[in-house]
Amino acid sequence: MGFATHLGPWLLGTVKDTTGTTAGTIRNTGVTVVSQSGTVGVANTTAINLVVLPAGAQIINIVCDVTTAFAGTTGNTITVQTAGGTSLVTFGSATTTPLALGRNATVFTSSAGAVAAMLNVGATDLILQVVYACAGTASGGAATITVNYAVRNPDGSAFPASV
Repeated sequence: MGFATHLGPWLLGTVKDTTGTTAGTIRNTGVTVVSQSGTVGVANTTAINLVVLPAGAQIINIVCDVTTAFAGTTGNTITVQTAGGTSLVTFGSATTTPLALGRNATVFTSSAGAVAAMLNVGATDLILQVVYACAGTASGGAATITVNYAVRNPDGSAFPASV
């Protein structure tokens, strides 16, 4: 199977148009969720581009899979941020043990800018960056960061305003 590119959201469901108030007659279409991944390691102590999300996309979640345990004298962090510097999520802690092998929990930043960016990345494509930090001496470690998002129209709508 080859690759294909599709512009705009894919709507899936059996009822495209609303014709009533009963299940089976109310619009039940939704957009598909897709993902992009990139890697980060101890050499990435300055922001590097991770993925580019299409205009209007809604970020569903961001996952950090540590494939090689990070070593260091104190904790490590991996931060995913917009190219403008708005932090979306940080994995790990600067004060506890280094990032261990496996999947790390997602704890999103609770700022208005982060919430707005996750609900709708905006009218233009959004570059997400990743930064690795260690309070002590870092050695070794690698992770794959996966961003899951819904493809939507450039204005952030998931379906046409009128049918």
